[in-house]
Amino acid sequence: MFNIIKPLTCAALASITFFAGSCASGPNGTKGIESKTDARKIDSQSRVALDQLYKSNPKALQLAKKAKGVLVFPSITKAGFVFGGAGGDGALYQRGKATGFYRTLSASWGLQAGIQKYSYALFLMDDQALQALNHSGGWDLGSNPNLVVVDKGGSGTLSTTTIHKGTYMIAFDQTGLMAGIDIQGTKITRLNIHP
Repeated sequence: MFNIIKPLTCAALASITFFAGSCASGPNGTKGIESKTDARKIDSQSRVALDQLYKSNPKALQLAKKAKGVLVFPSITKAGFVFGGAGGDGALYQRGKATGFYRTLSASWGLQAGIQKYSYALFLMDDQALQALNHSGGWDLGSNPNLVVVDKGGSGTLSTTTIHKGTYMIAFDQTGLMAGIDIQGTKITRLNIHP
């Protein structure tokens, strides 16, 4: 019994430390993004992630062609043990150009353990979706009624006739689309740097 308590305690402390580090930020959530060098790095990683998504799922490219903007987070790290957190930085593209940089953070609790890495892209199909993204308090994805999560099972039904207004989210990793991504508690805020 006591042999398991120490590893469980260490895992819980590690997840809390990760989450606290992810959430630590200065005014406007900008800590960690200090310069144009950081912006170029986020831009470069985001473009690589989008290219990977478009190659593995051509229907995502259809979405991008119709979207007012595409917000991509190339590297989300999720870690947890009872309490968990996920976070990463990304870039918003409009007409192929990076127009802003953002941070996504989420918190969760419940039965969970381990570390997971993935990417996700949000396809903002109308001006209302773009405005929600830049809301002063941040954008709470889980409360967005016009958000459609496209996963492995749903990507086959996407076509130019089924794409509507709102926002489409596609989570993916190096093997392709992912299923079962939980967006409750996910908040996106704009970083105070410019392209």
